[in-house]
Amino acid sequence: MSEPKPPSGGVIDGRTADRLSVHPVVRAAAEWSWRLLVIVAGLYVVSLVVSEYEAVVVPVGLAVLGSAFLVPMVDWLNRRGMPRALAVFGTLLVAIGMIVGIMAFVVQQFIDGLPELTDQIEKTINETRDWLVDGPLNVAEDQVDHLGDDAINVLKDNQDNVTSGALSTATTVSEIVTGGLLMLFLMIFFLYGGGQIWRFLTLAIPVNAREKVWEAGHNGFGTLVGYVRATVVVAAVDAIGIGVGLAILQVPLALPLASLVFIGAFIPIVGALATGGLAVVVALVTQGWVVALIALAVVVAVMQLESHVLQPFLLGRSVRLHPVAVVLAIAAGIVTAGIVGGLLAVPIIAFLNTAVRTLVAKSHLTESDPELAEYAAVARHEHERMYEASPDQPKWDEDDAPDKTDRAPEPEQDNTGDSG
Repeated sequence: MSEPKPPSGGVIDGRTADRLSVHPVVRAAAEWSWRLLVIVAGLYVVSLVVSEYEAVVVPVGLAVLGSAFLVPMVDWLNRRGMPRALAVFGTLLVAIGMIVGIMAFVVQQFIDGLPELTDQIEKTINETRDWLVDGPLNVAEDQVDHLGDDAINVLKDNQDNVTSGALSTATTVSEIVTGGLLMLFLMIFFLYGGGQIWRFLTLAIPVNAREKVWEAGHNGFGTLVGYVRATVVVAAVDAIGIGVGLAILQVPLALPLASLVFIGAFIPIVGALATGGLAVVVALVTQGWVVALIALAVVVAVMQLESHVLQPFLLGRSVRLHPVAVVLAIAAGIVTAGIVGGLLAVPIIAFLNTAVRTLVAKSHLTESDPELAEYAAVARHEHERMYEASPDQPKWDEDDAPDKTDRAPEPEQDNTGDSG
């Protein structure tokens, strides 16, 4: 390998001499290393901030997702003559009423079905105990009796605790109420004038990049609109399919289990798999291994329908993420903020995917471009006054994402090496 040549003119200062004395591979590796370390340190600081202010960050994230789901309905009502404030109020009122009604019905079904589930588990334990004693294993009867009685006593003694203390196992009621009120408050303003709020936040961005960042966030939110809408449909199909199968198999608590499947489906791959596995376990301990195998087949069939038909058709190319990215994002979210972190992880990755693509697509613009010059002129004179709330113009009821003119263009592919 030839030695590095000095710059033109033949004069090398001390700093240049030091750089030339280091092998280019080592120098490049060192420069990449410290940049990566800075990025990792930045991500670590962000995770610390999120963990410290989880009580605020989580309601904000849930409010954005809720707004992405409801904003098409608000725009639809607004476009047909209803004042936007009234459209926001009516949409939120209907959504809250539906959620409260469904939750009350599901909880009541769980409370009513729990005694039957306890009786079925007790019956299964007794049958298993008889098989262990009289079957080919010939286990000592006193050992099996002791083990079975302990399991039955645990079920009976904790039945009241399960029905009355379900909320306290996750968090305190005050935290749930506080987070819910904060989320509702934020959703009101996000639905009414979220576009103006985002425009105001972009004032912190340098003028030359302000419009590109605004458009990236705009397109990213469009991705969230499509993602949340499609995820609700997929979760509903999962819950209906598995719930109907459990009901036909006469598995106890079929409706509450279907509701868990619906909630779990909002965490892609992991959530539906975990809740479907729980349904199979309940079928096993209450109806036997034959029914459990049938329930497993139902769960697998629904998962295949979701992964191969529903998600590709509903989510489309703009929201499609690699399974590795999904699983890693969910794992990082769960480590950072628990179950809610796993719920928010994939929407965040979907948002960043579209936002980064938009920024990359716009990176070829320069100050001499008329489009960027117009963006900069608007940004210099916009929002110089104190921010005033004003209603957004309806747009999200037309498509799952912004208009085609606002979408990030697909990167051009180099076909120079293709044959034929």
